[in-house]
Amino acid sequence: MEKEFFASNPAENANFISQLFFLYMFPIFKRAYKYELTEDDLFKPLDQHKSQRLGTQLEKMWYQEFRKHKKSALHRSLFKMFGVKLTIYSVVMLVDQIMLIIVIPMCIFRIVSYFEMGQTLVSKTEAYIYSAALVACIVTDSVMSHPTYMGLQHTAMKFRVACTSFLYRKMLKFSRRALMETTVGQLVNLLSNDVSKFDESFMLAPFVIVGPLQVAVGTYLLYREIGFGAFYGVGFLVSFVPFQILLAHKTSIIRLNTAIKTDERVRLMNEMLSGIQVIKFYCWEKPFSRFIKEARRAEVKQILYHSYVIGLIYSFEIFLSRTSVFLSILGYVLLGNYVRADKVFAITSIFDCLRPIITMLFSLSVSAVAQVHISMLRIQSVLAFEERQDIERSSIGKPGIRFENVYARWVEDTIEDTLINVNFDVSSSRFFAIIGPVGGGKSSIFNVILKELPTQSGNVEVAGTISYSSQEPWLFSSTVRDNILFGEKYNALRYKRVLYVCALKRDLDLLPFGDRTQVGERGRALSGGQRARVSLARCIYKVADIYLLDDPLSAVDATVGKHIYVECIRTFLSDAICVLITHQLQFLKDADRIMIIDDGEVQMIGSYEDIRNTDSDFTKTMQNFIDEEEKEIKKLSKLSSFLTPLDEILSDESLDKEEFESGSISMNTYWTYFKAGGNCLSVVIMFVLFVGNQLAANGGEYYLTYWVNMEQDYAAQIGANQSNVQEINRNKIIVHYTLITIGMIMFSVIKSIYFMTYLTIASRNLHDRMYSRIQCATMRFFDVNPSGRILNRFSKDLGKIDEYIPSVILDVFEISLQLLGLIILSSIIEPYLLIVDGLLLFVFYFIRIVYVETSRNFKRIEAITQSPMYSHMTATMTGLTTIRAFSAQRMLIAQFDKLQDIHSSAWFLYMASGTCFAQWIDFICQVFIACAIFTILSVSHKLHGGDIGLIITQYLCLMSNFQWGVRQWTEMDNNMTSVERILEYTKIETEPAREKIRTALGDWPEDGRIEFRNVSMRYDPSENYVIRNLSFKVRPGEKVGIVGRTGAGKSSTIAALFQLYPLEGSIFIDNVDTTKMPLHVVRSKISIIPQSPFLFTGTMRENLDPLCEYPDDVLWTALEDVDMSEELEELPGGLSSMVSEDGNNFSVGQRQLVCLARALIRKNTILVLDEATANIDPHTDALIQTTIQEKFSHCTILCIAHRLRTVMDADKILVMDEGTVAEYDHPYILLQKKDGILRELVDATGAATAKYLETIAKESMGNTVREMLLNRIFPDENNI
Repeated sequence: MEKEFFASNPAENANFISQLFFLYMFPIFKRAYKYELTEDDLFKPLDQHKSQRLGTQLEKMWYQEFRKHKKSALHRSLFKMFGVKLTIYSVVMLVDQIMLIIVIPMCIFRIVSYFEMGQTLVSKTEAYIYSAALVACIVTDSVMSHPTYMGLQHTAMKFRVACTSFLYRKMLKFSRRALMETTVGQLVNLLSNDVSKFDESFMLAPFVIVGPLQVAVGTYLLYREIGFGAFYGVGFLVSFVPFQILLAHKTSIIRLNTAIKTDERVRLMNEMLSGIQVIKFYCWEKPFSRFIKEARRAEVKQILYHSYVIGLIYSFEIFLSRTSVFLSILGYVLLGNYVRADKVFAITSIFDCLRPIITMLFSLSVSAVAQVHISMLRIQSVLAFEERQDIERSSIGKPGIRFENVYARWVEDTIEDTLINVNFDVSSSRFFAIIGPVGGGKSSIFNVILKELPTQSGNVEVAGTISYSSQEPWLFSSTVRDNILFGEKYNALRYKRVLYVCALKRDLDLLPFGDRTQVGERGRALSGGQRARVSLARCIYKVADIYLLDDPLSAVDATVGKHIYVECIRTFLSDAICVLITHQLQFLKDADRIMIIDDGEVQMIGSYEDIRNTDSDFTKTMQNFIDEEEKEIKKLSKLSSFLTPLDEILSDESLDKEEFESGSISMNTYWTYFKAGGNCLSVVIMFVLFVGNQLAANGGEYYLTYWVNMEQDYAAQIGANQSNVQEINRNKIIVHYTLITIGMIMFSVIKSIYFMTYLTIASRNLHDRMYSRIQCATMRFFDVNPSGRILNRFSKDLGKIDEYIPSVILDVFEISLQLLGLIILSSIIEPYLLIVDGLLLFVFYFIRIVYVETSRNFKRIEAITQSPMYSHMTATMTGLTTIRAFSAQRMLIAQFDKLQDIHSSAWFLYMASGTCFAQWIDFICQVFIACAIFTILSVSHKLHGGDIGLIITQYLCLMSNFQWGVRQWTEMDNNMTSVERILEYTKIETEPAREKIRTALGDWPEDGRIEFRNVSMRYDPSENYVIRNLSFKVRPGEKVGIVGRTGAGKSSTIAALFQLYPLEGSIFIDNVDTTKMPLHVVRSKISIIPQSPFLFTGTMRENLDPLCEYPDDVLWTALEDVDMSEELEELPGGLSSMVSEDGNNFSVGQRQLVCLARALIRKNTILVLDEATANIDPHTDALIQTTIQEKFSHCTILCIAHRLRTVMDADKILVMDEGTVAEYDHPYILLQKKDGILRELVDATGAATAKYLETIAKESMGNTVREMLLNRIFPDENNI
């Protein structure tokens, strides 16, 4: 995201008063009320928030601590950075809480005493003084507490930013072994969920210390008031502390288990998104759905346990303090005392002060500290991963590379080495070639040079600077130019020269914005050939002494390949050392030295002639290959990958901008969320439980007031020496009070657990609905939405719904009912208070509207600004080798820090707006409390002390709960954007769900006949057609090659066959219109070997047959046919051997062989090939070609031709041009057209190769004619 901040942060220059009362936020509230806030309204982050500063500071401190205390290095480092501030905030919070618990009960005691007729020594003046002191106390609390909470949130934010920035820096240093121990999903989960625990937990953490001290003071004050009766209530409260600590400990265990399960689910989601195209080709939606739903079920099981625990903790808040008051009064009475209003409500206010500490804050603080501890341990475990060693430059005089007796292996605990006793020296060679079979160890040589593969023994010397071009092109989401420059300074002359030698100029002319075109995530807006050439251009743009090129010519056609070889490798790089890994054996003649490596051992090093004269199987295959194709430039362009063809060039906006809803969260969003948890009966039950709980709670408070009023009247009558004074049946009152308290306990426990469970079920169902839409989404959806954006919905947004939103909504519901109860109780006691309550609600509602408009927008912006961080991290993981080879870590760290600074800017405004709102809500609430108290003092002369005590304690609870309730209401509204974002994905466009086939298809398709009838296709209704009125027929058993220039529509034709995009027209297979058939039926009947091999984490068996349709012997046979069985037999577990993420424990060529084995297993009558042997050596290539001829001889084959030789013996060639059929006939017939496109493509390979290709076509024509004659003599009904 390219974003510049327009204005300095308003908090930066705010004075002390402005910061204390958050006055600098008022202009922002004003603007938010008038206008819709966007990212352009963000400010510069404060210096103390900057990612670069915090990340660097933590990195330096962590390495110092790690040398001394490996396991606790992160804890110690963060405490050194922020421990002093945390201590100061904790002390301020302690002073504030102690002030409240001392002053408030004393003032209430005196005020209530004033209303106890005949029993008070408090004058009216004193009552007013104590009332003023009470108001001053709660105002002071607001002035102290909210800046303290803001400081804690500040610290939490800096914790998160520092850890996130350092995690990214550390990730760039991971060794290959470390990368095998982690996954992208785990890192996404760390960045989205684990570090967010700091934001959620730091406001609670100080109560671990503050809580016990406040309880000690409160116990002393209670003892002073009611003697030993205090220990009944306090004992009951304290008895729950061990239970709450046990629950907190259980929560931390559940949290750890949940995080592990979440890691697994997010990893699976990441793999699904990475391979969505192949998943659709193979109809693997169901097995992947099974994998992900199983992971989700395991995760939800842990979340349910967490919900039960949190539900219990929330129920404590309702009944613990009220029950403690009941037990204290009961104990006081049983000790022979009479209840008095001043004492009852003094102890009630003390318990009200203790209530949040004992019932919620202490246990939640223990849980919060435990969660932070668990998150820090998880982060620490990743930070402790092994680091890659920096490349050490040798002191040898001239540039070069020297290996002496080098042994290397990927996995430390295996006994097999990847490289065995490798010796070579390229110091004296300008052009050094490395060849060998698939999996032989070619790329491992480069990985050792780049320090990606650690050596076990031997010596590796590298002198001079290195540039590297990877086998699999890696591009990041930016412009073509940015991908080529990759942090190097722009040199116009060199840049233009690089574009020319890499044959990119014509491609850039075709792109909508030239080299300023956005390439999209992983370069998906470019074709495969374009990605390869941009990657090569990046490599050679950098001025270096040594260029490592890992098979860069596999993805270019004959003309382009020859141009790159001559102009780039042999000319542009002539003054540098070029080490080339290749399967393009026709280029070996110019090499100074050639090294053959097989099974990790060097078989031979010598000149071209030396290699040819060697008597080995590989060199014999190589010699035969070169003899057959002396001057053929083998590879034809991979100008279109299946991921997104060239024709689809996506704009910057469609790739990078994430749209978001504006305005308030609709009631439909809330209703849909609640409806996801159950039916109407479930909602009614929940309503009854909430109302019943509140009736029991308010009923107990009112009954207590009724009791003390009776005692006051009784004492007044006795004091007045009245006759016939009726005795109070205290036993009956105690029984009623006990029953009400028991009912309250039952309602609160059942309600809380039921509610939390209900919303957990809703979360589970929303995930399933979202995933079911995602897996059936159109390919267009995946084209325009980066995987990081989608993963954000499945990680952070879903995490909010799983654990955070239910707690917030529970707060809102409970506080709303408490407010309703307060209004009813106060109006019964003093009707004048309805005026105060009405004004209060009106003012609060207006203020909330202003606040919500601000905070909701910042919450949405915060969510949007976080997605690019995940995308950046994911892209970095996939291109780590390239990044480190170019020493581009600093550039990418700077980009990541900038993305995090943008997010921090949004997060800071969100925090500040929330704290400002809470403080001013408290101020306004305190004004109304003052009005209420002084109104009572002025007009309520005949009220009982119990009535006054109830009103004051209720209003004080209002102050402590109301701003929190309104804030939680707003927080609920803000975080419901996560629900809103998930619901958006439940409405995305999906592939058409067609009616099931009514007639049995049997063995359809039996013949493999294909017919396109006027087929047109475009990727989006607003774009041009990529194929237009396409019509052609393929007879059963025919092999048809598909060729054409760049953007001609070759891959689009295959995409149309699989119906990846909406079609017009019809495609018939064996006379059945497939456009009317269910997509999974059509796709399951067509086998494909895609251009980019896709393997996912799991067993080899799951990778070959995730649907579990075939026995093991079928799988082993397929592996034998592709020459992979021996490789697998050597691994522990055989078919149960694990495949790592992206198949990284297999070479690219081996991954392609696995894809070929999949096609063999399915035994369909139609096979689509997209350069199945692109990354395979000649020996394996010959084996594969033979396998295809033998095993698929009965099949109809469509082959996108990247090697003209592979299709010149085809029955027909389909020549595409601008999305239409330009030519379609036997290749020999098409070659007779002097101005034909195929003729032009063949002539471009050179005279000798063109003659050779024409000979193949001629021989194929003879065979075809011979077969036609035989068919006429011996007609076969299958050949039509």
